[in-house]
Amino acid sequence: MNKLLMEENDRLQKQVSQLVYENGYMRQQLQSASTATTDTSCESVVMSGQHQQQQNPTPQHPQRDASNPAGLLAIAEETLAEFLSKATGTAVDWVQMIGMKPGPDSIGIVAVSRNCSGVAARACGLVSLEPTKVAEILKDRPSWFRDCRCLDVLSVIPTGNGGTIELIYMQTYAPTTLASARDFWTLRYTTSLEDGSLVICERSLTSSTGGPTGPPASSFIRAEMLPSGYLIRPCEGGGSIIHIVDHVDLDAWSVPEVLRPLYESSKILAQKTTVAALRHIRQIAQETSGEIQYGGGRQPAVLRTFSQRLCRGFNDAVNGFADDGWSLMGSDGVEDVTIVINSSPSKFLGPQYNSTMFPTFGGGVLCAKASMLLQNVPPALLVRFLREHRSEWADYGVDAYSAACLKASPYEVPCARPGGFPSSQVILPLAHTVEHEEFLEVVRLEGHAFSPEDVALTRDMYLLQLCSGVDENAAGACAQLVFAPIDESFADDAPLLPSGFRVIPLDPKTDGPAATRTLDLASTLEVGAGGARPANESDLNNYNLRSVLTIAFQFTFENHVRDNVAAMARQYVRSVMASVQRVAMAIAPSRLSSHMGLKPLPGSPEALTLARWICRSYRIHTGGELLRVDSQGGDAVLKLLWNHSDAIMCCSLKTNASPVFTFANQAGLDMLETTLVALQDIMLDKILDEAGRKILCSEFSKIMQQGFAYLPAGICTSSMGRPVSYEQAIAWKVLNDEDSNHCLAFMFINWSFV
Repeated sequence: MNKLLMEENDRLQKQVSQLVYENGYMRQQLQSASTATTDTSCESVVMSGQHQQQQNPTPQHPQRDASNPAGLLAIAEETLAEFLSKATGTAVDWVQMIGMKPGPDSIGIVAVSRNCSGVAARACGLVSLEPTKVAEILKDRPSWFRDCRCLDVLSVIPTGNGGTIELIYMQTYAPTTLASARDFWTLRYTTSLEDGSLVICERSLTSSTGGPTGPPASSFIRAEMLPSGYLIRPCEGGGSIIHIVDHVDLDAWSVPEVLRPLYESSKILAQKTTVAALRHIRQIAQETSGEIQYGGGRQPAVLRTFSQRLCRGFNDAVNGFADDGWSLMGSDGVEDVTIVINSSPSKFLGPQYNSTMFPTFGGGVLCAKASMLLQNVPPALLVRFLREHRSEWADYGVDAYSAACLKASPYEVPCARPGGFPSSQVILPLAHTVEHEEFLEVVRLEGHAFSPEDVALTRDMYLLQLCSGVDENAAGACAQLVFAPIDESFADDAPLLPSGFRVIPLDPKTDGPAATRTLDLASTLEVGAGGARPANESDLNNYNLRSVLTIAFQFTFENHVRDNVAAMARQYVRSVMASVQRVAMAIAPSRLSSHMGLKPLPGSPEALTLARWICRSYRIHTGGELLRVDSQGGDAVLKLLWNHSDAIMCCSLKTNASPVFTFANQAGLDMLETTLVALQDIMLDKILDEAGRKILCSEFSKIMQQGFAYLPAGICTSSMGRPVSYEQAIAWKVLNDEDSNHCLAFMFINWSFV
């Protein structure tokens, strides 16, 4: 689907770009026939041309083109004026961002732009650090901006007023495998205001602003930074008030149409850049004041370095830049998974790698990566599931291969098979950020031997894992799960080869009044005949959203097994993609009852139908009512069944195979300690004890003839092996609308963990 869209886009983009260019040119001719300015920032769009001229009385571009300090200072002063009008004024139409946490613990006040060129975000917050320290942290963009690949200060020019002008070239990573990365060529101006405030402002140098031209880069698309920056005001009792403005034009026309929302969303910019900067400063302020206590004897800075190395290593893998040594490997004809290899350790050995990872007699690192679209799945929900239920998608044999690569003699290349060896995981928390939006942990995978030849797999393995964006209420937040195998020693300079998942919401761009609407349940009920809301409005309750999932897995290889590792990696990524799609379909909230929980897997009847069959069959066989339902309409039956305090579950009725669970209500899932997806792998006879199995066997014919049977108190086992007691159980046949047997239902009454 992506490929078709990309081809179609290539054709249309050429036409659209030409039209946009002509349209913009005509507008400029009409608007500024009398002036020489060609400024396209928000300010010139929002303010009248007359007001703009008053504010910046000397925008004489021709004399600034000679790259002299006086010309650059003129650009800097103009940038400063425009930045301040955005930071504290109304040069941009700001709308408070929905989904930011209110109250005393909040990060600050966050707003996003509406109806302006490019995308913009603004934040204001209070931190307990001095202005000079805050400025030092913010200027070190690679330390907190996870998408920053590199930032080079090419020249520093002191100004007469005690400030500095810097010419900066910055490269940023692309978030997916489907679009090119962006770079920026900017002027950054640091100065003090009369009231003692510090200002760091920045804007791109283009043909319209004047100034020197920046370095060319082949694999990047040049994006534009419109006047942005930081205003840092000292507080009387110590600390600072920070105003942050980010305003960029990411050239959304150059990406496939399906991905354009990523480049047109002010919410995504706010989460990735603006709020990230404020959170990082707060984090350091709390670490400095000693408010945060870390376990494991690690310094906060060391743990933060681990998080950055995981993120950077994953971004390197997703982007696969040629100047890092990556090259494309031939495909097997189906282009869903891209394989890139890196055999140049000298270039490849950045701070996150280690020479011990590379075989001495030739080899390198191989990365298999893919991106795909997902419908109606909140990124936070999906990533939380992938983290908590690793066995749903991971193959123990592949994990063992990755872990063995840290040792001198790698384990033989496995054959990736979906759901290969199961392994149970234990998550050991290491650190988390102030607002718990990101956490670092060690995952212990407990090994099991299934046969004598699998003894190599019995040892425990460890992963260092970073999980972020799992707060479902954070609008525009990208959710990510990145992990790398580590050995038991877990040294501070341990080599890391990160793999993982990134899910980014493709929120439609919301301009106009719709963006200010509160996203509550009441607003979803406003839609009546003739009361339709704008199609582009994002709605948290309808989950009519799409997201793009990017997967990348990295493996080391020796040259003689390179093709085997490539085949394994390609097959593994495909099996993981299939598992994730299965999970996504199962956990996508139902449009009728998004708060109810999960819906059954495809192939089962709709949840509403199944709930009706369960209750009707119970009434027919026992003569009693399973639920007290006032109205039979809508999804009332399903809600009551889902929230019923007793564990209700259904399993398949096959005479020649062990019954497998197909559905359970919330209490049933809690009792079995599982999820609706994992439920499909649990067999009835595995949870019943010996006595329970004997009673069910003796009562089975009665259930089939009479339609139901009462089973005495007993003990069964959850999927985690914990014993569960129950006072009584009822089993009954569930009939479909044709009165033929559909499945067997059980209700465990007054159950509890022993």
